[in-house]
Amino acid sequence: MKKMNNVKTVGFVISSKENEHRRGLLPVDIGKLAYKSELYFEKNYGEVMQISDKDYRTLGCHIVSREEALSQQIVADPKIGDAGYLTQLQPGQTIFGWIHAEANPERLAVLQRNKLTAYEWANMYKKGRHSFWRNNQLAGGAAVIDAFRLIGKLPQNKKVAVIGRGNVAQGAIELLNQLGANVTVFNRRQEDLFREELPMYEVVVNGTLWDRSRQDHLIYQEDLKRLKNGTLLIDVSCDEHGAIESSIPTTMEEPIYTIDGVIHYAVDHTPSIFFQESSQSISTVVATYLDDLMSGKPNQVLEEALITREGQLASR
Repeated sequence: MKKMNNVKTVGFVISSKENEHRRGLLPVDIGKLAYKSELYFEKNYGEVMQISDKDYRTLGCHIVSREEALSQQIVADPKIGDAGYLTQLQPGQTIFGWIHAEANPERLAVLQRNKLTAYEWANMYKKGRHSFWRNNQLAGGAAVIDAFRLIGKLPQNKKVAVIGRGNVAQGAIELLNQLGANVTVFNRRQEDLFREELPMYEVVVNGTLWDRSRQDHLIYQEDLKRLKNGTLLIDVSCDEHGAIESSIPTTMEEPIYTIDGVIHYAVDHTPSIFFQESSQSISTVVATYLDDLMSGKPNQVLEEALITREGQLASR
């Protein structure tokens, strides 16, 4: 099929991150799109969702090898930041997903060196609300469920401190309340109060996006000695040595570690635990912006999400 003039092709690849099952675009949303014939999906893309290659082909999309999907003008992948293929992309290609390059100098250097254009999903907001707000809520709820499962306990009657009031924190708070936890929420203006009351809590959930320019922490490693043995720190934000100084991102294969008797849970892609629901929410958002991205039509949400254009830092 002949390529449409001035419309970029998009390759959707299966994430290479361990236990990452989220998908960027589902058949239910493809019917809304104008450029279906320019979409290329890696073979077995929807298998984890019980979606066949035929379901994509029937809509006019292409099923191709991983290499061919990665060769398209735009590469879409929820966890692009963790992808080994990032260094192999060619000058002029565009990446569209969670990249997290602005907090990772080495990753940003790859974008610049390879002259890539990059749109960061974490920077996509419409009228002040994050476009992927539902995925972020799932991150908070999934982290709570998984962390408590791993320690073999229920949140019922546990004294839990939640840091933050954004979508991630709201997802955690909603679930904790449903499961009978005794929840106290701290906002950014209450950092000193939180630090003072920290030893009172059996569980701490961090849902804040940490400012990497800050040199301080909300929980210092030396604070761990102030906590009861078996205290659980659930760091949903997973900023390495960020709000929680002792926090290092973990994996679903090895999700927890213990320092000074304090259990740390810091899995950095917990929405994948509920990949069916998360993929549905992601697909709806991607379908909203994909035509504009492919055609180059001006779109304020996309422009504000632009990190680099052909390797050059985007102006703000």
